[in-house]
Amino acid sequence: MPPKAKITKDMIMNTVLEITRKTGFEAVNARSIANKLQCSTRPIFTCYKNMDELKNEFLEFAFDYYNKYVADYSNSVNISSVLVLPLSYIEFAREEIHLFKLLFINDMDLNMEEPMDFYKEIGNEEKARIFSDAIGVEFERAKVIFLDLFLYTHGIAVLTATEKMSLDRNSAEKMMTNMLSALVKQENPNWNLSV
Repeated sequence: MPPKAKITKDMIMNTVLEITRKTGFEAVNARSIANKLQCSTRPIFTCYKNMDELKNEFLEFAFDYYNKYVADYSNSVNISSVLVLPLSYIEFAREEIHLFKLLFINDMDLNMEEPMDFYKEIGNEEKARIFSDAIGVEFERAKVIFLDLFLYTHGIAVLTATEKMSLDRNSAEKMMTNMLSALVKQENPNWNLSV
């Protein structure tokens, strides 16, 4: 009789991803993972102390999946680099509803008592710096524009993920272009969006 396949953390993470993408993270538990892997729950708790530890690791795994999605989106569309983040965010909300809800609604690790608290989240300041260079606006002013753009984008994405609004990609691109142009031209009247 051949030995049973060893259940690894990677196998568990990919299984949790599959369950979450189809039915939402609420459907993830030791039994649902074990059923998909065709094993008992024991290997899961050999890899993880408890479901909280598994969830914390999965949030990182899912965020890496989102970052890969953004990179793939950037390579597959012909749009201005300043529109990649907002449009991929909206597209992710449409295509990956359950993952979007988990990462950016239910478990979003962002506590904004003040609007500029947005920049306490790791990576946002660097994204704003790149954005500043791309639009030719002084960094502190660009941070305000980048935050406004995020809030606008997040609103559209949440409405999309909760199926309160449905935009096709062209409509979303037009809305984001109009908003971005209006925001940037207040600071840089000669700015034009370029691909």
